Amino acid sequence: MKGPLFYSKILLFGEYGIIKDSKGLSIPYNFYKGALKSDKVLSETAKRSNENLRRFITYLESVDTSLVTFDIESFKKHVDTGMYFDSSIPQGYGVGSSGALVAAIYDKYAHDKITVLENLTRDKLLKLKTIFSAMESFFHGKSSGLDPLNSYLSIPILINSKDNIEATGIPAQQSEGKGAVFLLDSGSVGETAPMVSIFMEKMKQEGFRNMIKNQFIKHTDACVDDFLKGDIKSLFHNTKKLSKIVLNHFKPMIPEQFHKLWKTGIETNDYYLKLCGSGGGGYILGFTQDIEKARRTLSGHKLEVVYNF
Repeated sequence: MKGPLFYSKILLFGEYGIIKDSKGLSIPYNFYKGALKSDKVLSETAKRSNENLRRFITYLESVDTSLVTFDIESFKKHVDTGMYFDSSIPQGYGVGSSGALVAAIYDKYAHDKITVLENLTRDKLLKLKTIFSAMESFFHGKSSGLDPLNSYLSIPILINSKDNIEATGIPAQQSEGKGAVFLLDSGSVGETAPMVSIFMEKMKQEGFRNMIKNQFIKHTDACVDDFLKGDIKSLFHNTKKLSKIVLNHFKPMIPEQFHKLWKTGIETNDYYLKLCGSGGGGYILGFTQDIEKARRTLSGHKLEVVYNF
């Protein structure tokens, strides 16, 4: 059994902000992917995935049936005969490894599923997001449902607010362009749940709440608008502001060895770094107007270009 492929995603803008109703923009990243597969003899990795799916079945049996129901019998049978999620998506890297798995399970086992081919109204998108949020909470404790949504639809998603999301188009890439969005490998795995806990704890402080509302969300929203309009000058102006705010207020989410690199980017304007997902490890997202200059300043680090301006 070789299921359809589900891709990783990148939340370009909106990390943490979307929890508090900022805008967000999520795009599929086809470099990494996963699919459901079955083998008679399982490798150690496949065995772990198979056991994980078994636990996931138990969890799905407790999901509100008015929201979604699954063909649990077939799911159990397939897991018993060696099904696992065969994936190249790195776990704990902020690129949606659990999102792709959730999308694959919904696609294969959900009853009355909303398909990619139908007219995706805002109501249908919100229903899918709610279903995926309930499903993915098994992995993170609390999930927005956006990662699986992106992986399932494989199109860019614009988040206007919690209850207002839409499929969107993004400006075509300039393959010859010097500007780029890139991923920087921190070399360590990040855990979502502890990072979200730190954020929620910080939100209890009035000063932090005001900063989120008056600075962080303001520049996040501006970045989303700039990116969609293709206003590169304004985009880099706002990304620099965002990078500064994150360095000043989200230090625990930035792996320590990257604090200096983060600051260097802001001081030299060679690149600006921001969180990719919840942070704490995994990938860091970078924006540069000159990718070769960024590579030189960040020599010794692995850069993966995901989008060219």
